[in-house]
Amino acid sequence: MAKKVAVFVWNHFTNDARVMRECMALQEAGYIVDLIAIHDANNPNLPFQESPAEHFTVYRMRAGYPSSIQSVLKYIQQHAWCLFLIACLFITLLLFFPRSTIVCSIVISPVFFKKTHTIIRRMFLVFRMIRQGLADTYDLYHANDLNTLPQATICAKVFHRKKLIYDSHEVQTSRTGYEHPIYGISEKWLLRFSDVCIHENDTRAAYIAEIYHFYPKVIHNYPNKVYLEKQTSIDLHGMLEIPKHEPILLYQGGVQVGRGLDKLIQAAPHFERGVVVIIGDGRIKAALQQQVTDAKLTHKIKFLPKVPLRDLLHYTKQAYLGFQVLNNICFNHYSASSNKLFEYIMSGVPVVGSNFPEIKKIVQGESVGLIVDSHDPISIATGVNQLLANPALRETYHQNCYRAREIYNWEHEKKHFLEIYKEVEDGHDKK
Repeated sequence: MAKKVAVFVWNHFTNDARVMRECMALQEAGYIVDLIAIHDANNPNLPFQESPAEHFTVYRMRAGYPSSIQSVLKYIQQHAWCLFLIACLFITLLLFFPRSTIVCSIVISPVFFKKTHTIIRRMFLVFRMIRQGLADTYDLYHANDLNTLPQATICAKVFHRKKLIYDSHEVQTSRTGYEHPIYGISEKWLLRFSDVCIHENDTRAAYIAEIYHFYPKVIHNYPNKVYLEKQTSIDLHGMLEIPKHEPILLYQGGVQVGRGLDKLIQAAPHFERGVVVIIGDGRIKAALQQQVTDAKLTHKIKFLPKVPLRDLLHYTKQAYLGFQVLNNICFNHYSASSNKLFEYIMSGVPVVGSNFPEIKKIVQGESVGLIVDSHDPISIATGVNQLLANPALRETYHQNCYRAREIYNWEHEKKHFLEIYKEVEDGHDKK
């Protein structure tokens, strides 16, 4: 009989390449997969339920309050057990962390009403995710990142005695927006209930071993293997009205703080040729667009919204080079080897990358691009101009990308991923 897996993710599940690959690998291996995500109120066309493949269903939970006071009361009545668990947690904090009384008083004060409002809305969302996780009988629960680990733990260990997999895509104790020590405390405590912990690369795994005293499993962010040179691509030059003789210098991914995009904009006037194309969305996109306008660089830097995963590499292959210029604002960035790095390689696009351990190991180790000081716009420009001035060097890196993609691809990596599931099912403690 096919095993059933409940997968939790704290996003809308529209462009999460890693989670999609893992769910499809499970589905292809014969598991029945239910993925529990968040609905986007700003996208009415996004379905609350859909099936990307047979035996793979996505359920998106509505965020926010119930529609009426009666619904709130009914919700509280139906989920009294959740409120009881939260009350127990609150009492525990008061016993062991007396200062939390002051923190709680601040949180509920009128001055911090907006923060409190956000917390309450998220509590309702967490309740809905737990309810969905208990709506069926699952054999395994899979939490992606710390913000879904409590939901998965409650489902797997409080209400059932099922296996729990914690798949951390980030370094939760050192990432932007997660500076408060409560995140580290929460992760350390919840890890006790996890049957296995997964991280993205060896640098991060070594960090986890140092702070938690166990070495997690490693599953890399390798993309599916495709041969794009045999496929029709999207004409980015025509779409953005870029002259054919101008090379496209590409950044793809989240438009967020610490991605080095402000430094990239500062570097652009020093590029001898080319047009920078930024594909993606995020919190600082409007500010970056204003920065481009103020610098009178709209002819030199173009923006596109994020594109569907199935189309992304067809855009990527149009680029002369790709940027992975993270800034060292936290260990999470310093230790990263994100999707885009391997998507550039899969597309045959040489990389201009940060001088960080995992990025450097791939870019220099496989000779697929150049390493620069991502905090220095002049260093970025020097690397770009070196590739622009030397088409033969660029071609060497381009061909090396095709060689490297035979190593860094999901077809190899998913075997390790499925082995982890087998080990967990067999009862081995692999934390």
